[in-house]
Amino acid sequence: MKRQALQASNVTVGYGERIIVNHMNLSIPQQKVSVIIGANGCGKSTMLKTFARLLRPECGAVTLDGKTLQEYPTRELARNLGLLPQSPTVPEGIKVADLIARGRFPYQKPFKGLDECDFNAIEEAMDMMGVKELADRNVDELSGGQRQRVWIALALAQQTDILLLDEPTTYLDIAYQIEILDALTQLNREKKTTIVMVLHDINLSARYADYLFAMKDGKLVAQGNPEEIITPEIMKTVYGLDCVVTSDPVTGSPLIVPCGKYHNRIAC
Repeated sequence: MKRQALQASNVTVGYGERIIVNHMNLSIPQQKVSVIIGANGCGKSTMLKTFARLLRPECGAVTLDGKTLQEYPTRELARNLGLLPQSPTVPEGIKVADLIARGRFPYQKPFKGLDECDFNAIEEAMDMMGVKELADRNVDELSGGQRQRVWIALALAQQTDILLLDEPTTYLDIAYQIEILDALTQLNREKKTTIVMVLHDINLSARYADYLFAMKDGKLVAQGNPEEIITPEIMKTVYGLDCVVTSDPVTGSPLIVPCGKYHNRIAC
């Protein structure tokens, strides 16, 4: 049975005396793609780190199938929940295949190397992210888009039921963004992996998310499907942005058009 019941209950978390997320209640939909949106500094990444047990709540709890994350041994948690952080550090001189192989660490027994199951998982992850031809290259020689695909392949090789990704498309051109988001959608649909992402692009969030969480100042202000969340009123509340919401001509999902100051043909 898949472990996918990830939930934050009355969670408050911060850094020292500075509170970033305040009394958050949030339940991740199972086997769906969820995206957390909000302005810079609102607590999106902090919430994702808390879900990954990188940060410990000052009060409240994050639970996985009814058990707090602190109750799980590290390897067991890593077999159920994977994280791709922002700007991960590349070990110097490591080859692509060796980096992706690190995703199999939670399954390895002491003093034993990779087995057939591990190699199959690594190959499947490389195939899914289209990096198999890069296997023998050093990671630090790759372009930004290639490197990001390798990091996601590492997370996929971990074969978790829940995958957390903090801005997986940042610094990538639009073609790479679509390629990566399509690959994650394929993973969700084929493997039923629960995916939770932080994204800055509202329109891509609306296109790829089954469910959206909108945050402001460390609090959850709205949640629901894209049609419920991507409205002029909520965008004004979350971002302070005046906009028009129309339909994406390709997908039919909500599409925001910012009003701005100098280029308005209509009254916003």
